[in-house]
Amino acid sequence: MFDVKLIFTQIPNVLKYLPITMEIALVSFAGSLLIGFLVAIVEIRKVKIVSQIARFYVAFTRGTPVLVQLYLTYYGLPMILTAINHAYGTTFNVNGIAPIVFALIALSLNEAAYSSESIRAAIESVDKGQMEAALSIGMTTPQSLRRIILPEALVVALPSLGNSLIGLIKGTSLVFVTAVVEMTAAGRLLASRNFRYFEMYLTLAIIYFLVTSILSRFLRWAEKRLRCNEREAPHVAG
Repeated sequence: MFDVKLIFTQIPNVLKYLPITMEIALVSFAGSLLIGFLVAIVEIRKVKIVSQIARFYVAFTRGTPVLVQLYLTYYGLPMILTAINHAYGTTFNVNGIAPIVFALIALSLNEAAYSSESIRAAIESVDKGQMEAALSIGMTTPQSLRRIILPEALVVALPSLGNSLIGLIKGTSLVFVTAVVEMTAAGRLLASRNFRYFEMYLTLAIIYFLVTSILSRFLRWAEKRLRCNEREAPHVAG
């Protein structure tokens, strides 16, 4: 019979693994922002050859399931490193790589393909006169990006980037294929003891819903604050 009480009594046991889930999501998100920003800059500057590689990377990543990408990373990266060891005589310990590393790499690369489009669109939405005005008063290009362009682009990109972070938190439920025990994997293990899988998945659904709801509220608050700050701050071009 369906056990309602079990849904709530299992929450503390599952919550023990919430820090692992959040660590994977936040580190992957940070990595995706860095990679996505570099890809966006390459696309905007239309760097020869590199931009073509970037476009293929984005198309391939967005056109294949994240689960497949996790498998490719988990099984493919050790093969590449082993081949490098044989080719160059290095002794890198492939077996010593922690499983979480494969999950972080796969999720970072996957999310970066989507983030790069959001970042590129946000940067291109900023008035070009802002960059020209910044350069005219003696700022370098990196200074102009850091002080003028990126703060304005962040306001535009934040909603989509926030959705990406929420998607990453939910996407961590797939990293069990790389032998990482996060919340979903822990829930499966706990359910295997009494075969109460339905109750356990309801427990997981409640936890994921609460975490993402809290994060959504925080992101909406942050977006409002950024928009207020943008309206109060004078533009360079003005």
